[in-house]
Amino acid sequence: MAAEDWIWRRGWGRRCPGRPGLPGPGPGPTTPLLLLLLLGPVVADITDGNSEHLKREHSLIKPYQGVGSSSMPLWDFQGSTILTSQYVRLTPDERSKEGSIWNHQPCFLKDWEMHVHFKVHGAGKKNLHGDGIALWYTRDRLVPGPVFGSKDNFHGLAIFLDTYPNDETTERVFPYISVMVNNGSLSYDHSKDGRWTELAGCTADFRNRDHDTFLAVRYSRGRLTVMTDLEDKNEWKNCIDITGVRLPTGYYFGASAGTGDLSDNHDIISMKLFQLMVEHTPDEENIDWTKIEPSVNFLKSPKDNVDDPTGNFRSGPLTGWRVFLLLLCALLGIIVCAVVGAVVFQKRQERNKRFY
Repeated sequence: MAAEDWIWRRGWGRRCPGRPGLPGPGPGPTTPLLLLLLLGPVVADITDGNSEHLKREHSLIKPYQGVGSSSMPLWDFQGSTILTSQYVRLTPDERSKEGSIWNHQPCFLKDWEMHVHFKVHGAGKKNLHGDGIALWYTRDRLVPGPVFGSKDNFHGLAIFLDTYPNDETTERVFPYISVMVNNGSLSYDHSKDGRWTELAGCTADFRNRDHDTFLAVRYSRGRLTVMTDLEDKNEWKNCIDITGVRLPTGYYFGASAGTGDLSDNHDIISMKLFQLMVEHTPDEENIDWTKIEPSVNFLKSPKDNVDDPTGNFRSGPLTGWRVFLLLLCALLGIIVCAVVGAVVFQKRQERNKRFY
């Protein structure tokens, strides 16, 4: 069965076959209760892939319109990107190519989930291919640049599917997927594979697979989750799961890719955006989400990895290990003071005895 005929089931982590609007066979009746207990309210109402949740104005789905042209309804192309009847090729397997595709419409959903069907393949052998794909949710679109074919110092969210290790000292195993949130102040360092600005990441063997490869990005109530289906098992595998992420509404979805001295074919087959039906508090509903600054209240700031006194992304309160260290230092200080006080008191007592 073709990949486009699959309906996505989020609750059990499987993709099940079915027709649009009709869920496929699912797990037993105890599954929703178990999920509520294990995962909490963030994913209680996750979309099951029904067409009522699919936002077509933000989705790229076969059959494509405008095959053979340089544009299509709702999407703009740039650089080396070409549209065929089977895929959107961001770059061919040639050196020094850059391409991107961007949605026309800004997205005003507070909670969403993007499913991406993609393929990275080429003639290059191990470590002789590059560079990879970037998925974007950003303020600016159609701006070429050095970060996988798009601009640096961006505002918003980027998910990098990196296939080549530029840092020879790295212990990472490539291909590697990483996440970055930027308020325009950070620069992506290709020479270090973005390590200084990475929030989280995982190894993911998605290149030159003989079957379909998928990635899902979910953002809901400050929680960002990235999952993959790369083993042809119709099951999601967790890659990234972080909280404290703040993203505004009104940004644009896109995908880009770039090649340098090494190359690959970077193809997008589909991008499907689903609205997540999540309840928000009255205070959250009253926020002007278009004016939120992209930020992360994280246990470890990306800026902690570099000697940067400006302290970008350190606007959050003291949490986690910082609080623990402060409490530990305070406790040690109390103990030292108590010991010193006891010693001084004992010496004074001995001195007083000499006068009797």
